[in-house]
Amino acid sequence: MLRLKSTRTALCALLAGSVLSSAQAAGTITIATVNNGDMIVMRQLSTEFEKAHPDIHLNWVTLEENVLRQRVTTDIAMKTGQFDVVTIGNYEVPIWAKQGWLTEIKPDDAYDMNDILPSVRESLSAEGKLYALPFYAESVITYYRKDLFQKAGLTMPEQPTYDQIRQFADKITDKPNQVYGICLRGKPGWGENMAYISSLANTFGAQWFDMSWKPTLTSDAWKAALNWYVSALKADGPPGATSNGFNENLALFASGHCGIWIDSTVAGGLLFDPKQSQVADTVGFAPAPKGPYGKGPTWLWSWSLAVPVSSHQSADAQAFIAWATSKDYVKLVAERKGWVAAPPGTRASTYAIPEYLKAAPFASFVLNAIKTADPNGPTAQPRPYTGAQFVAIPEFQSIGTQVGQTVAATLSDQMTVDQALTSAQASITRAFRQSGRAR
Repeated sequence: MLRLKSTRTALCALLAGSVLSSAQAAGTITIATVNNGDMIVMRQLSTEFEKAHPDIHLNWVTLEENVLRQRVTTDIAMKTGQFDVVTIGNYEVPIWAKQGWLTEIKPDDAYDMNDILPSVRESLSAEGKLYALPFYAESVITYYRKDLFQKAGLTMPEQPTYDQIRQFADKITDKPNQVYGICLRGKPGWGENMAYISSLANTFGAQWFDMSWKPTLTSDAWKAALNWYVSALKADGPPGATSNGFNENLALFASGHCGIWIDSTVAGGLLFDPKQSQVADTVGFAPAPKGPYGKGPTWLWSWSLAVPVSSHQSADAQAFIAWATSKDYVKLVAERKGWVAAPPGTRASTYAIPEYLKAAPFASFVLNAIKTADPNGPTAQPRPYTGAQFVAIPEFQSIGTQVGQTVAATLSDQMTVDQALTSAQASITRAFRQSGRAR
């Protein structure tokens, strides 16, 4: 049997290069993760895990976010056993757990589960059982260049509005010198451009569906939100915005090409690190801007590690994810990379460490944002779903990406805002009729 498995693995490798087989050698776990900076650090430091567990070998598959989501979803749904550890978020965990696709996680007492922030822990649970451990958690924040604001005579208010952000971006844009007033996610994907745009729409008073599950994307609120987004990026954004997701905008800001960036709080650990950021000494931060509605559900996300039920190395996989999300791992990152690089947003104990608070001026802001995040909060009109930057239903992975592609077309002048929203409304309506969710 072992020879058959090895032969199958070799054959798959010959035929498909990097394609993995579920028939792995005993003691090898395959980890699928996203190519974000914190995960790159995890991969670098994982040799320490292998030293402590000489019988376990780690095989890494590091992918761009949209590709990761597609590959992992296919593997999980088909139960092919390609991956033993998957990097997923609090959108997938409850849905996939109810489908019976994930292994329940039961850390031992030494892990100190009570140290995980309650809002994060609850978002990774289903029916009172835990199905993933959080690697880092995030809310949303406005980053800005203090030097550019000072030069333009501007002051960032304690609570900016989207109207103010647009005015600021206009005044600090300097395209001849490749300084762009604002950077926002433009890369299509339910977890890329639509994560930001859904959050934007909420504060403009929009929502995805009414109580009858009828899509509402042709509403005045959606039009106002998307018009703000498109006009801001066209006037003050970098060229090729449809290629820019989280990582691309992070690189632009860190290299001095963005004046304002509204995105994940996790970027703080990179932007304030002089080893990785050319603007580390000039970064300021403020809450996410408010739109006309001003309230709405608020962003809460965690990149987390889970074990599919199809894994053939479940015990070893659980040992790894417990190590990668532990207090000791946080300290290991601090020792090797500096406290500013410590994974944020998951453990209360991290925010009680004086060295971390000193190195990360954004720490208290992030802790409060995550503690107070309310993805289940009310939209301007009643809604039948939960989620802030996503809709917590299985179909959203498909419809969110489809709408994201339509929205991206507005940035390249292939469609007007009205055309894009009308097209998105029609495509969602068709999809829901076919699925039977709405009639």
